[in-house]
Amino acid sequence: MTTRLNIQKTYKLFIGGTFPRTESGRFYELQNSKGELFANLCLASRKDLRNAVVAARKAQSGWANKTAYNRSQILYRLAEMLESRRTSFIEELILLGINKKAATTEVDEAIDRLVYYAGWADKYTALFSSVNPTASAHFNFSVYEPTGVVGVIAPEEQGLLGFVSTVAPLITGGNTVVVLASEQQAPVAISFAEVIQNSDVPGGVINILTGKLDELAPHFTSHMDINALVYARALSTDHKLSATTNIKRMLDWTGKWSAASPYHILDAQEVKTTWHPIQTGASGGGGY
Repeated sequence: MTTRLNIQKTYKLFIGGTFPRTESGRFYELQNSKGELFANLCLASRKDLRNAVVAARKAQSGWANKTAYNRSQILYRLAEMLESRRTSFIEELILLGINKKAATTEVDEAIDRLVYYAGWADKYTALFSSVNPTASAHFNFSVYEPTGVVGVIAPEEQGLLGFVSTVAPLITGGNTVVVLASEQQAPVAISFAEVIQNSDVPGGVINILTGKLDELAPHFTSHMDINALVYARALSTDHKLSATTNIKRMLDWTGKWSAASPYHILDAQEVKTTWHPIQTGASGGGGY
């Protein structure tokens, strides 16, 4: 009998709802828990980042204008799709060197995290928006709106749960994201991109790059069309200072991403305040 060779999975980038190879043609090798070659992963370039930001910007207004209930449904659909592939994700994490118990816990928590934020999608504005007191004949309302395109430096540990925990609250609030996945656990993030593509998430809402933090961090912080940067890995002072050139909002989620919270949604929201005059009759009463 002829021995059949297994078809090895090709891990690419995820930009605009498709899986392109890096334009640079570069890659890095990743070994599994046995020290064997597990995968070749793309070394994303500055051009790849630019392409991802263009895709995210194009998708942002459409995503933000969806009803909160619809975004909730889509997040729940992501959870459903991840649940249907639960076993394969556990196996992939085990191949990356994580023991079975920890891998199972991570996948289950990632599914639960998506359901958690799906539940908040149509509730956080009602809870946190406000009617403000004024000293004049006006109504004053404060409501939350998405910041726009958010860059994400996902945590190095827990490649699936860390990815979901940083991305889910941002897209819940109507933002689109460009994510640098964990370097050593990037395969599971690219596998999750298949879940994204086969769910109802519009192309460009979530874009995923793989590569080196030191190479890409300066481009994340200096890109003029990235409105905020969430980082769950340590950044150097130089990287942080480069963000001051465009007054980019920097959100330090190092050590914070593992706890689900609606306040993570608010971190990447802008507060819009609206004034509305109260019309009164000639006698000074009966306003509305």
